[in-house]
Amino acid sequence: MTPRLALKSASLIAGALLLVMSLAAHAAPDKKDKPQGRLLFGKVLDQQDNPVVNAIVYLTNTRTHAVKTYIVGQDGTYRFPGLSTVDYEVYAQYSGQKSGTKSVSQFDDRSQVYIDLKIGAQ
Repeated sequence: MTPRLALKSASLIAGALLLVMSLAAHAAPDKKDKPQGRLLFGKVLDQQDNPVVNAIVYLTNTRTHAVKTYIVGQDGTYRFPGLSTVDYEVYAQYSGQKSGTKSVSQFDDRSQVYIDLKIGAQ
């Protein structure tokens, strides 16, 4: 094999290797790309099932008593992503009125939990 032919073969092999490595990297994304924890989401509604804009949703970790809040937007939705697998309590409040408190159990193995909160309903 001539040196020129050997160089050409080595270049082809290197190019093919780079292509395979590139495809493998896209086929198996890192764990950091996957969402971690579970997602709690839902809507805050009034008694007529209309969205309650600017309501505040309170999420309490019952183990640590840490509280997270979310101010509801125009569509009435809230979301708490990346939650650990512990018990939580969630409720909404608006203009002195409160929804009933709902629980999310650590034994609930769903990755996404949907809960609507009704202001004024206890």
